[in-house]
Amino acid sequence: TCSEIWGLSTPNMIDQWDTTGLYSFSEQTRSLDGRLQVSHRKGLPHVIYCRLWRWPDLHSHHELKSIENCEYAFNLKKDEVCVNPYHYQRVETPVLPPVLVPRHTEILTELPPLDDYTHSIPENTNFPAGIEPQSNYIPGYISEDGETNDQQLNQSMDTGSPAELSPSSLSPVNHSLDLQPVTYSEPAFWCSIAYYELNQRVGETFHASQPSLTVDGFTDPSNSERFCLGLLSNVNRNATVEMTRRHIGRGVRLYYIGGEVFAECLSDSAIFVQSPNCNQRYGWHPATVCKIPPGCNLKIFNNQEFAALLAQSVNQGFEAVYQLTRMCTIRMSFVKGWGAEY
Repeated sequence: TCSEIWGLSTPNMIDQWDTTGLYSFSEQTRSLDGRLQVSHRKGLPHVIYCRLWRWPDLHSHHELKSIENCEYAFNLKKDEVCVNPYHYQRVETPVLPPVLVPRHTEILTELPPLDDYTHSIPENTNFPAGIEPQSNYIPGYISEDGETNDQQLNQSMDTGSPAELSPSSLSPVNHSLDLQPVTYSEPAFWCSIAYYELNQRVGETFHASQPSLTVDGFTDPSNSERFCLGLLSNVNRNATVEMTRRHIGRGVRLYYIGGEVFAECLSDSAIFVQSPNCNQRYGWHPATVCKIPPGCNLKIFNNQEFAALLAQSVNQGFEAVYQLTRMCTIRMSFVKGWGAEY
């Protein structure tokens, strides 16, 4: 801890701090990606101080939210940012309401089935984070410092708007239902990761128990927060796969925070993600593949969105609910993407 504080107090940086607990971003001290480097590790100033003084297990700025009366909170994007650790709070996981399951089947008319995205693949999409659905011009990727680079989204995908899932779209038949509440409970592992090379499964399934997980190309077999692909062998591995594996590097970091899952590209090469949950949020085709450039992140799953969809599908019986399991499978590729237009 002392060495990290000493690193923040070097002569060319001490002038950037004042007695109010503000850090001034000047062009002389700010890195190219907007973060601060301490002990050879980059991070946001307010995250560093919150980690030092309050939460040693803090991983990302996604886990923090500012108090209402802070004038220089990180999310306000001002030239100065408050680093007072007591001006920030940890993001809490929202409590999901129980799903009411009817004891009788065929209560409501059927909802439109989810698109089978395994048969119809649109072109890839460069995903810009933090957008409003159905927007023709949207801001670009968000790097860890929260800045955006504007770019145009390619809207030429052959896709229609997802079915509207509102209470009015259901047709009740019997108002006196015998309902059984089913409460949500967190599983022991929030995700399971299977690694493939082309169409061949390689290695065992990795079960994530920590809120932050890194999938990289290195070789650390004993870390519960890392799934290291460099250890895995495959006698059928060809030259193309070998070359791709060399570019994985630091890979991707996955966060499970407040009922949401984020993917952050740590590699020097882009990663590609197909998330039906994310695609539905923005009204895209379920098979859309999003490109996440280095240093950028994307929300790839939201528990509350899925819970709302589940609550509206449960009245349709087993088949309707079982279809939703496809939304819980997220495909990810290092270095190279896939799809009809790739």
